[in-house]
Amino acid sequence: MKESGRRYPTLFLLLLFCCLLLPSCTLPPESLTITPGTLTVLTRNIPTAYYEGPEGKMGFEYDLARAFADHLGLKLKLKVVDSVTDALKAMENGEADLAAAGLTRTEEREKRFTFGPEYLKVQQLVVGNRNRPYPKKVEELPDYDLVVLKNTSYVEKLRELKLQYPKLHWRETDEYSTDQLLEQVWRGTIPCTVSDSNILAMNRRYFPELMVAFPISEEQSLAWIINGKKKKLKNELSKWLAKFKKTGKFAELRDRYYAYTEIFDYVDIKVFTRRISSRLPAIQPYFQKYGRQYNIPWTLLAAKAYQESHWDPNAVSPTGVKGIMMLTQTTAKALGVTNLLDPEQSIRGGARYFRQLLDRVPKSVPENQRLAFAVAAYNVGMGHIYDARELARKLGKDPDSWKDIKSVLPLLSRKKYYKTLKHGYARGYEPVRYVERIFNYRNILEQKLGLLSIHPG
Repeated sequence: MKESGRRYPTLFLLLLFCCLLLPSCTLPPESLTITPGTLTVLTRNIPTAYYEGPEGKMGFEYDLARAFADHLGLKLKLKVVDSVTDALKAMENGEADLAAAGLTRTEEREKRFTFGPEYLKVQQLVVGNRNRPYPKKVEELPDYDLVVLKNTSYVEKLRELKLQYPKLHWRETDEYSTDQLLEQVWRGTIPCTVSDSNILAMNRRYFPELMVAFPISEEQSLAWIINGKKKKLKNELSKWLAKFKKTGKFAELRDRYYAYTEIFDYVDIKVFTRRISSRLPAIQPYFQKYGRQYNIPWTLLAAKAYQESHWDPNAVSPTGVKGIMMLTQTTAKALGVTNLLDPEQSIRGGARYFRQLLDRVPKSVPENQRLAFAVAAYNVGMGHIYDARELARKLGKDPDSWKDIKSVLPLLSRKKYYKTLKHGYARGYEPVRYVERIFNYRNILEQKLGLLSIHPG
């Protein structure tokens, strides 16, 4: 027995030695992600990263992360944080595989984090309102109340500038996003802020009075932060992104969110009135036909179509929506539309989709206000309309009143409100303006035709 006991350890050592020599006996490789089978991605609920749109989850960072997860054959799991501060802290704690949250790769951050490859170039800009006083050069900054997002690359740059301009001062906040600070500049609440160029380009479509005062940085790189323990994930990301760019898919995705082209072409009343005579007659029968079929005022369908495409049957946007009603490929397929550029098919599909939204408006909403709710949902998604109704109740407002809902919708872009709601962040001011523009077009059209229109209130 003793002899046998000595032999087994010897045999074990021999087997271990063989395993070290043979590739097939090597230890299992380090897991690519912190949770096998899942890619855990940290992000922020902001327009440039991730949000819930009319057709579900979307956002440049979200779509890019989803494409990477699909490439890896992994399930995408999102962890949404409220601020840059929270994102950096979570990554320091190793809470996710990567952070896709519109983060700038800076020298200071590279000392603390592992970054993936660059995917977008941006520049830091001081932004003011063209109709109000704002600084024209960096020497004038100390004379203005400058408010910026806390723990951002903006703060790092301002600290550098302060060495050259000792009187420079600013306020930092975690309460708002950069998008919301830009809105405050537009409203005149604050005189100026600092924004990345991509964020400003997106917001100037909604706040055209925003003005670039001057840049305070050279171009910088946006990149994902990778979990420092997942070196193989970084290598895999680098190879995938290079291939993703080479195929042209990255450019398509970038253009979807950043192509600086108006989907909704705002025109003056004279142009609209002229097109009532020049463009509407050829397609008016379709609006009337499908308005009757789906029990929708045909003038409202026509007004919405004008807002979308100027009644151009060949209209195409950078995001891929097409035709008079500017339907997406996904929506068109679900509605049985086979040719987006065929006027009748487009109008039929748009009417059917609008009818579906109308049917989802709660029955408690008065008949004369249901159209406004459905038009807003067409723009922002019914989920956000439900959120606005919930928030209205909490604020003591009437969830069945469009007047109250349109006062609540803009609050969906404020963190203190949207973080408590099911569908999260939304550009709540956009559906309000969308409804107003469409009902204004409807009013003008019906006045021109000698009809009567009811404004949503």
